[in-house]
This record gives sequence, structure tokens and C-alpha cells, in this order.
Amino acid sequence: MAAIHGDADRLCVIHDGIASRLLPGDRLVYLGNYLGRGGSIIATLDELLRFRREVIARPDMFASDVVYLRGSQEEMWQKLLQLHFAVNPLEILDWMMGQGAEATLLAYGGDPLRARAAMRDGAMAIGRWTAAVRQAMAAHPGHRELMSVLRRAAHTDDASLLFVHAGLDPRRPLTEQGDTLWWGHGAWPRLKGPYADYRCVVRGYGGGAAAPDPGPHALTLDAGCGAGGPLVAACLTPDGAVVERLEA
Repeated sequence: MAAIHGDADRLCVIHDGIASRLLPGDRLVYLGNYLGRGGSIIATLDELLRFRREVIARPDMFASDVVYLRGSQEEMWQKLLQLHFAVNPLEILDWMMGQGAEATLLAYGGDPLRARAAMRDGAMAIGRWTAAVRQAMAAHPGHRELMSVLRRAAHTDDASLLFVHAGLDPRRPLTEQGDTLWWGHGAWPRLKGPYADYRCVVRGYGGGAAAPDPGPHALTLDAGCGAGGPLVAACLTPDGAVVERLEA
């Protein structure tokens, strides 16, 4: 499933569509950016957790059948909660607020003005502020736990499909991608052939723009959800062929 960006209503519609189609042996992969930009972030995470419970409660379905990747919004949120270690916390905070993290902060009851005041008051004030934000997140059952199990990437059992958040650099092995996985969609046009042994690389965020993929070995699901576009999910075969595409 593509980037959601706090659009719980569209997510619920997609989940309804998946629920009527899901079969034993299927796998469900969320490709990151559950947080940020949208106005229903709390409801989005609640719905992700609810649907996971529904899926793994089915006969012959298991907890490992549902996978969540880390997106750029989740990466920013983690860094926001560690701003007391930053050399230039106010500059970093302002940049993250402009990239969509402000919506997540507001969703958990945070005040951007108080945040900026804490950044100016030094490490101890920042530490108290980040602790309060963590506590606010912990007040929502399962949210903190969900953020702690996000994966960098995922692949099928036969290693034919690779799932990433925003892209990768085809010149580097997967273990050396680093931040490219959530910030490196600029390298995506270079993926014009198979990457390693994978037949197809699937990403969930392309910057919100419906840019064409560089070739048959790459697939972008992002259609701009959170910026006025629909939320997209796709059913894929092991070789990367799209069996069905859902939009809401």
C-alpha cells in the first residue's frame, strides 16, 4: 500500500476492499508515511492496528503476514523525539515542520510554538519537551509499539520482489542504502534494469507526483494521497505483475 499521510477515511475504504479479497498465504505490506500532512493521523494508526488484528485473526494467517515499512515521515518523527541530542535543534525542527511533521505533532497535542521555545532554551528544556511528546503518544494504545517495529525494506520469500518506501540507489547493495530508502527517490530514474536478484522493486512514495517509472523492473504506487490524490493499493504476483489495483 502506498503512502497514507494521515488520511484515515481513504485507508478504511482500501481496507474494506482488501478484506473481501484477502486469501490465506497473502501478505500485506504497508510502504510507509502513515504520519504527516493529513488531519486524521491518530485515526490512521488506530485503523492500521485494527486491520492487523482482523487479518492475523483469520485462519492460516500469521503476525508475520503484515509488514510495516518506515517512511520519511516516521523517520522524521523518530528524529524529532531525539532533538535533545541535536547540535542545531531549532533549525532541524523548522525543517521537519515544513515537511509534514507539524501535522503529527498537532495530532498528539503538541504546540509548535512551545516546541520552538524549548529548542531555544537548551538541552534540558528540549529533553522535557520530547519526554512529554513521547508520553502523549504512549497514551494511544499500540502507537508507540507500531513505530518500534517498522522495517527498512521487505521482500518476498523467493526474493523476487523488493519493497521500499521511496527508492534506492541501484549502484549500492541493500545493506548500504541508509537514508536513501526514505529520502532517495531522486535516484529512482536510474533503476532501468533488475536490482540485484530482484525482478521488481516496489516503492510507496514518489514525492506525491505521478512520475513514470524508469522501466518494467520498478513500480511506484504513490498517487498523491495526503496532497489531494487517491490512496493506492495493489495486488501483485511474485514477478511484479499487477493483478488488481485499488484506489480510494
